[in-house]
Amino acid sequence: MDIRALGYFVAQTDDLTQWQAYAEDVLGMMTSPAPGGGLYIKMDERPFRMLVIEGNDKRYLASGWELPSKAAFSAALQTLAAHDVPVELAGRELCAQRGAQQLAVFSDPAGNRHEIYWGYLSDCEPFVSPQGVKAFLTGEMGLGHTVLPAPNFDATYEFLTEVMGFGLSDIYHFRPGPDAPAVRIHFMHCANPRHHSLAICEFPVPSGCVHVMVEVPDMTEVGRAHDRRIAHQVPLSATLGQHLNDKMTSFYMKTPSGFDLEYGCGGLQMDWQQHSAFEFTKVSIWGHDFSVGQGGGQ
Repeated sequence: MDIRALGYFVAQTDDLTQWQAYAEDVLGMMTSPAPGGGLYIKMDERPFRMLVIEGNDKRYLASGWELPSKAAFSAALQTLAAHDVPVELAGRELCAQRGAQQLAVFSDPAGNRHEIYWGYLSDCEPFVSPQGVKAFLTGEMGLGHTVLPAPNFDATYEFLTEVMGFGLSDIYHFRPGPDAPAVRIHFMHCANPRHHSLAICEFPVPSGCVHVMVEVPDMTEVGRAHDRRIAHQVPLSATLGQHLNDKMTSFYMKTPSGFDLEYGCGGLQMDWQQHSAFEFTKVSIWGHDFSVGQGGGQ
């Protein structure tokens, strides 16, 4: 598949007003009603990058992966068919809500829901942060990255690389405790310079996602977001720090849907023709104390 970027994600909550306040007051993003119900969260020139819908459970529902054209979409469907992957083609209402010309839904071996689409909707409306955030780094790199659970790690990794076409960026072995066995985390990229648009972790996560990441241009915006987190009493999941592999300086906090959000700056942008995948043994150069919350991985 010719996946270009993580175009959006879909989350679920039993109280949309919590997400609206979190998005506007803490993240510094815009919100509006979504077609067919739910909440659009806007962080750039597109109508939304996050969609939150109402439901009984608080959880992450789906990752939306952008393809460049109708031809690429057709080729992706052929790839899925060749691997006997059950696929649901979205109807008009779902396409309208997601702002896509065509959209297909399927799951990987770990049960993570993926949505591939082409022809995103543009509303030509500028992003004006209610908190004065200058910008979020999106564009060709998409909204950021997502980290998903994969207890059946080998089958999921094979699916993501052999069927969906992700490339390996690097590898980390995470130890949840001093005497606990190491679990694998693989970081993966698609056709854009962001160090990773997707990662998978070898453990289950009740919320359906370990974390998502959004990136701002500088450390001042990270610090201001951290102050807003404190002011609005949002639980911290990991302290400020800098990662070893992608050099992102960030902190982690809880979302109203139960998974974490990483808010950072300074992430590497890669030339994939020159990159060599590697294994690293330390998650961060400094900081990122995950003991303050329930977050994990990177």
